[in-house]
Amino acid sequence: MPEMDGYEAINIIRRNDKLSSSRIIAVTAQAMVGDREKCLAAGADDYISKPIDVDVLLEKLDKY
Repeated sequence: MPEMDGYEAINIIRRNDKLSSSRIIAVTAQAMVGDREKCLAAGADDYISKPIDVDVLLEKLDKY
């Protein structure tokens, strides 16, 4: 994202009273060691890396 990264976006969403209870599934194109933990620590509810396995995505969406 040109203006901010996903971690900052999660932080802004979590600080917004109207959006703070929204579910966030972080999606990353270049999965690196520790990315999942970093996303969850930033406030994401879950994490998935690309290429997206549709069955896994649907499972996560159903979870929430």
